[in-house]
Amino acid sequence: MITIKKEGVILKKTANSFENEAVSNPGILQNGNTVHIFYRAVRKGNYSTIGYCQLDGPLKVVQRNETPLLSPEFDYESHGIEDPRIVKIDDIFYMTFSAYDGVNAMGALATSTDLINFERHGIIVPQVAFEEFKRFAESNAHLNEKYERFHVHNNIMNNPDKKMLLWDKNVIFFPRKINEKFYFLHRIRPDIQLACVKNISDLTPAYWTDYFLHLNANIVLCPKYEHEISYIGGGCPPIETSEGWLLIYHGVHDTAEGYVYSACAALLDIDNPTKEIARLPYPLIKPELSWELTGDVNNVVFPTGTSLFDNTLYIYYGAADNKIACASLSLQELIAELLLYKFKSL
Repeated sequence: MITIKKEGVILKKTANSFENEAVSNPGILQNGNTVHIFYRAVRKGNYSTIGYCQLDGPLKVVQRNETPLLSPEFDYESHGIEDPRIVKIDDIFYMTFSAYDGVNAMGALATSTDLINFERHGIIVPQVAFEEFKRFAESNAHLNEKYERFHVHNNIMNNPDKKMLLWDKNVIFFPRKINEKFYFLHRIRPDIQLACVKNISDLTPAYWTDYFLHLNANIVLCPKYEHEISYIGGGCPPIETSEGWLLIYHGVHDTAEGYVYSACAALLDIDNPTKEIARLPYPLIKPELSWELTGDVNNVVFPTGTSLFDNTLYIYYGAADNKIACASLSLQELIAELLLYKFKSL
């Protein structure tokens, strides 16, 4: 088993109007001893923006902005910018987030060269109704019935002017190109899917139509074990190791007390990330402590970013959709444990 140290809560809500309800689900970017945190800041009424703070080392807050770094500007994000993830590829920072318009939650992209000014690129996932997605996906193969069961019907009665689209969230870029292509994870429940393109501009309706026609080939992880049996989704940007891409993701189990969200771990092939090498058969981090068990949404550990100091991996996560906490572990120990569960077929 892996030794996990729960470092505790590192960020809470404040009296500032943009984050007076909750903070959660941070995107993490490390530069030497400096850790940049781009977090979901929630104000009363469940409207989200992106807040910013800076750590000296893995845990010590040394700067925290009193105003949002990014706020909604367009209709597709009018109700909130949620759950950012961020990576640096070459000289450009790629921040992905869920854009929420009050009905639909969709993966969107912004880029920056200085972490201060961000250029919006809009929604980059397919903008289709569930029925259209289902028709394409079922044309070549059976579609898991969970896709229809978990299709979200959210707040449409209060927004009759909006078209209800397929929810596609948790867009997370790999931190470098693979075979000269951008690779990114995204999530249409219940699975984690993987997409790749040479240029971001290639993410056209025609691309997504072909993608859905071959959906099974683009699914990288499906729920497998009890702690993730309901559905799974991307968590932290993949970490490149000598044994493959380390993926920290979230798994969800529907229990008598409601959904329980845990942090999970898997290894993907370094050259072909569609190939799963190994997966832990138990949760890496599960809700156990008060700030994880009780909050705006109970029983939630939602990992979204990491930093690495020497051999210690720090995993930052939203705790009960209310606070931001951190846990640490040995990266070497985690990889060794994962390799105990390497798929025999490989």
